[in-house]
Amino acid sequence: MGYLDGFVVTIKQHRLFGGKRITKQYSGGRVNNKSAAKGLIGDEKAPKPERLHGRHVLNRYEDGMEKCIGCELCAGVCPAKCIYVRGADNDPETPTSPGERFGFVYEINYLRCIHCDLCVEACPTEAITETKLFEFSFTNRQDAIYTKDELLVDDAGRPQHMPWEDWREGEDLLTSGWMRATAPSGDADFEGINGWSGELGYGVRSPEPTQGSRDQ
Repeated sequence: MGYLDGFVVTIKQHRLFGGKRITKQYSGGRVNNKSAAKGLIGDEKAPKPERLHGRHVLNRYEDGMEKCIGCELCAGVCPAKCIYVRGADNDPETPTSPGERFGFVYEINYLRCIHCDLCVEACPTEAITETKLFEFSFTNRQDAIYTKDELLVDDAGRPQHMPWEDWREGEDLLTSGWMRATAPSGDADFEGINGWSGELGYGVRSPEPTQGSRDQ
């Protein structure tokens, strides 16, 4: 019955049978995207919370230097063992990151990742954070293993867009929302003081209000 149940969901989502335009279950997103590219009505995504755990990015400082120092703490804390990091010594003449070392190899296997965000919590330099993108699929296993070249933000500080990712407007913003919510050291009473470094393309982001002020 599992296969039949899937077909029923697909049929119900089709516009000919009264399907909605909001993508929640199975709505043929890529087909609708092609229709939108031709000027037709495409599908929409449901709004996402600011702290959603999505696809990771490796951030840069405002001067363009990489934040990752190759300490491997993210790999050590990962319960799914999906992160592989190897550090290397910086070239004194043209350093990649501040300090002595940088992340020479950085890979995330999204066939294993459970988006728990422990890697973000463990990172001492706020190098790895998560975007709001959660709609990405792969046609082969190699595409599911993101390398440093794919994870590192571009020269504008924005996440790179892979061909198999379904990016929409605004999903490449607020990539450090969860990190900012818990900085510094997860203190829930922390408010009004920036406890994190600036980011390429964004500068120092504004601190978030406490939970109490959100509820008022």
